Amino acid sequence: CGSPNFLPLGVQLELAICGNFMKYDYNVLMKEIYEEVRALGIPVSGNIEPEVQINTRAKKRYGRCMRLHGEKYEYRIEVSAYLEDKDENCVRSVLAHELLHTCPRCMNHKLLWKTYADKMNDAYSYCITATTKEALVEYEEKPVKYMLQCTKCKRQFPRMKLTAVVQHPERYHCGCGGKIIRLF
Repeated sequence: CGSPNFLPLGVQLELAICGNFMKYDYNVLMKEIYEEVRALGIPVSGNIEPEVQINTRAKKRYGRCMRLHGEKYEYRIEVSAYLEDKDENCVRSVLAHELLHTCPRCMNHKLLWKTYADKMNDAYSYCITATTKEALVEYEEKPVKYMLQCTKCKRQFPRMKLTAVVQHPERYHCGCGGKIIRLF
């Protein structure tokens, strides 16, 4: 059994997910990785939604850890359906990456999160990193309509929509403290 290859990739992935013939059982992998994290003494949350969600639209990120407010579980983890094309170590690394975000003070990629990631990498030969430059699928970059820039650090902020910051950049400041200007 397999998905019909004459359909667009997105439709094939939808069929694969709905037909339940995914290459990886993300829920089983998540449980295994959860035990690995605990075995290293890393304080991962015990209140994570048990079903890993599959996102068929995510093309730029491998996974996401969401903090839930006012729900039964405190965290939900989702992975891109395009992760199916990656090897198991990559999949496990993504799941471990997202699991580490459930540790106290680790919803970012600061020193504590990096310490835990290094511990996992050393113990289990994962390749957990804060970000990746590799795209999940080929997609066309849309032309940028507006470009903002910090006058101090020269960081640029591409924008597609005519938002408040685009209309009134003088009201905003960069993280470095510099003023924002609109280039085009």
